[in-house]
Order: sequence, then structure tokens, then C-alpha cells
Amino acid sequence: MAVVRAAIHQHGPHLTVSSLGSLEQAISPALVLPRLAGRLFGLLGGLGLFLAATGLYGVLAYAVARRTHEIGVRMMMGARRRAILALVLRQGLALTALLGLGLAVALTRMLGSILYGTSATDPWTFATVAALLLTVAALASYLPARRTSGVDPLTALRHD
Repeated sequence: MAVVRAAIHQHGPHLTVSSLGSLEQAISPALVLPRLAGRLFGLLGGLGLFLAATGLYGVLAYAVARRTHEIGVRMMMGARRRAILALVLRQGLALTALLGLGLAVALTRMLGSILYGTSATDPWTFATVAALLLTVAALASYLPARRTSGVDPLTALRHD
């Protein structure tokens, strides 16, 4: 659909159009700042997700290091590598789910004023973001879990 870009000139009873352009060409300059802001927010959101994953990894790595003796005892008592892996993964996902869900519910009103075209309590958006964050948490939890499940029980028992 063509849009009038320039002024309509009146020559007596006849109207003439000086130039035509597409609607996209007419609106494009007005959308430069919103597009830039969207890209910037996306970049900052990705950086925040990376920092959250790194922090979760650090917290879990520290928690696992403090529990090395306990994990060694569990392994000496017959716990399999898979059970130790599941234990640490459950701990990381539970921490993320409880804190994440609590903060999400608490911050829903604030997010509602920022979002455009959707509400903060939109089920699809909420479920998608929760799934994304749980996936990141699972990946961040997997590394300390894999490392601790492969530890030698005698070495773990000697660890203070």
C-alpha cells in the first residue's frame, strides 16, 4: 500500500501527489530508537542470564566442595555415581526454582508496566521464560554434579 510522503499540492480543482512511498519507508525513521532499545535490552538480558548461570555454577561448586566428605561417605556406603549426580542436580534446580518463582511472582507488577503487547502474567510467556531459566540452571548445575560424582571416595574422605 502506497502512502503519500510529500505534500499534496492543490492546483485549482485538481490534486497532485509529489511522491509516493511504502508504509514501511514512511514509518522506518520513527522506529529506529525502539528497535535499538529492543536490541540493547535483549543484549543486556542475555548478559544477565549468563551472569546468573555463572553465579549459580559458583554457588553450587562451593556447596559441593563443602560437601565432599559427605559425598565420599555416601559413595563408600554404596551410592552410585548416578545417584550423586541426581542429588547435586536436584539441589541446584530446587534452589533455582524456589528463588526464581518467588522473585518472578514478587516482580510481576513491576514487569507489567515495562512489557509491550503482553502481560506479565501471560501463561505462555511465563512458561517459556521459566523453561529457559530452568534449562540454564540445569546446565550450570551439571558441571559441579559431574565433577563430584566422579570423585574417588578415599580422596573425598581424606578431604577436610
